[in-house]
Amino acid sequence: MTIDSEPLAPVVDDLSAFIIGGRVTAETARTGLSDAVEAERLGFKRVFMSERYSVKEAGSLLGGVGALTTRIEYGTGVIAAKSRHPLMSAALGATQHACYGPRFILGIGRSEPGWFGNADMASFRELVDHATICKRLWAGESVTYHGPAGSLENVALGDIAPGPSPKIYLGLSGRPVSAKAAANPCFDGVILFPMMTPAATKRSVDNLRAACEQAGRDPASLHVIQPVVTAPDLPAEETRALANARMVTYITWPNGQMMMELNEWDTSVVDRVKAHPMFQEMPDREADLAFTREQLMEPAKLIPEHWIDECSALGSVQKCVAKLREYRDAGADELTTYGSSPAENASLIQAWREHSIRHGYM
Repeated sequence: MTIDSEPLAPVVDDLSAFIIGGRVTAETARTGLSDAVEAERLGFKRVFMSERYSVKEAGSLLGGVGALTTRIEYGTGVIAAKSRHPLMSAALGATQHACYGPRFILGIGRSEPGWFGNADMASFRELVDHATICKRLWAGESVTYHGPAGSLENVALGDIAPGPSPKIYLGLSGRPVSAKAAANPCFDGVILFPMMTPAATKRSVDNLRAACEQAGRDPASLHVIQPVVTAPDLPAEETRALANARMVTYITWPNGQMMMELNEWDTSVVDRVKAHPMFQEMPDREADLAFTREQLMEPAKLIPEHWIDECSALGSVQKCVAKLREYRDAGADELTTYGSSPAENASLIQAWREHSIRHGYM
């Protein structure tokens, strides 16, 4: 694989992209690296990648992203805090900056209960401590710490690349308790949950701003990113597979009810979807690891269709632009395409760039 020699489009400062969405094989993992190169060529601000514990390990793949690109920022969106000791998270960020310049973003989140031999998700105190330790190590400090994030005794990174340290983003819902954690100065920004409606985004943004003000922090200093499932001018079947089947995956997670609560939807739908015969002996934690997107379309029929339209940017490019505008108007500082590839959003980023210029946003 070589770096694309085509000229790079101007960067759109408020539009990024997720790469390597959902279930991954060895082939799609390699494709994800090409997607990052394409995202840079198209002018996306950054690319994010969610980690899975198979052929989608974040450090390996994002190292490839850094090596194959020159200007695009890239980060984890997000990794579970319990998956790495904070020393390893700090080493990941330091190595990325040393090799590829100050472009890496460390996104961390709570994970699911039962992973990594722990009965519970990471607490918000653990997330704050994890991030604070990383920031101190990147600043060249020697850290002694014993608490929920692990143990360190006079530990330092040693050689550190010159220049700014990596930014740290917290993956969260934006409800009051998580917003209070995000207001801590160790976090530079937040990545909200995907498939939130614009109204849910606004509620989360309001909570985040209130938490910052209560903590004495300028709310504008906390950058808010909202992932949005996008399918601009894609065939109907592909659109439904991207959006409807993806929602089934989220609903069947242990905390699937949270999406219903955030969007103020009928929570009984979670029980109906989980009771579908397909899921009674599901061998894997995530539905999309046990079934194909096409198979998930059957239980997706239990989800009201208008929900999909409320929380996704689907249909014509102009309709997608209008939906992205709703999220920006709700207070999100940045949007990131989700579910579809950067190439599938080539027409959308161009239309969004033109829209922003026309209305004075750029």
